[in-house]
Amino acid sequence: MKIAFFNAKPYDRRFFEEANQSFEHEVHFLEPRLDETTAGLAQGFEAVCVFVNDVLNEKTISRLAELGVRMIALRCAGYNNVDLAAASSRDVLVARVPAYSPYAVAEHTIALLLALNRKVHRAYNRVRDGNFSLDGLLGFDINGLTVGVIGTGKIGALVIRILNGFGCSILAYDPYPNPECVSLGATYAPLDSLLENSDVITLHCPLTPDSYHLIDAAALGKMKDGVTLINTSRGALVDSRAVIAGLKSGKIGHLGLDVYEEEGDMFFEDLSGRVIQDDVFARLNTFPNVIITGHQAFFTREALRNIAQTTLQNIADFEKTGKCSNRVEAATAIVNPS
Repeated sequence: MKIAFFNAKPYDRRFFEEANQSFEHEVHFLEPRLDETTAGLAQGFEAVCVFVNDVLNEKTISRLAELGVRMIALRCAGYNNVDLAAASSRDVLVARVPAYSPYAVAEHTIALLLALNRKVHRAYNRVRDGNFSLDGLLGFDINGLTVGVIGTGKIGALVIRILNGFGCSILAYDPYPNPECVSLGATYAPLDSLLENSDVITLHCPLTPDSYHLIDAAALGKMKDGVTLINTSRGALVDSRAVIAGLKSGKIGHLGLDVYEEEGDMFFEDLSGRVIQDDVFARLNTFPNVIITGHQAFFTREALRNIAQTTLQNIADFEKTGKCSNRVEAATAIVNPS
């Protein structure tokens, strides 16, 4: 199948070209993000391959359909950037990669927790400057803490498994409880109870209309003072302005973000020579107890190989049968993609 590969980075090209040796699709790598202004680049292609910050709204999908595109292949698990109803109405199939490497995201979650707690980022800079003072680097034992895990799909379950090794008590919240998490010792609780009783809260749920700004001022008000908050799922789960207020008041003691609600124009690009125009993001970056990584939790060799393999298999299945087992439809969009 002839595929327009939007928002392509060098690492995408490397892993997809390697995987495509088994499929022999005709793949064209394009640098621009896909949105309604760049959709015209898909003329002559049967499928487009996109990532988390491409914009697949009604206008974009309508334009793609007019050009003859029959499939949108997401090289990611989430699909909140796709108007599924618009795709369905125009007979454009949408497929995703439901599980590329949950270990990658789970391990990055723990990396953020450990780095924040033991001030690794600050210690690294001090030692490089010849400063070996320990003042301001005091951490805490993770053993014995209560950790709230919101979203217990594959990634959330792995986070729980890892935290068990630290000797944590686990509270979990998910509309669809996972028996594996119960077997690991997690206790499912109402969301308010989790917020009130957790020392650490980590997010592993999809972005839906119901979960938008799940962590807002009201939610923060229910949390313990000095809570540690980690988000490696979707940026808009967290109200960034409310979080800034929480950092200023001391309600949030540590904040680890791999995602940001307005990341679309920044993440995955080198902006080191420019002034960041997002004042909220710039303010978040000023706090010494905040670590932000640029949506890299998924970024391991194993994950990229699996993403390429599954994405190209999705396209091959659709080409041969008109169907795909990893299809996402509007009626099933409430399923947890983590």
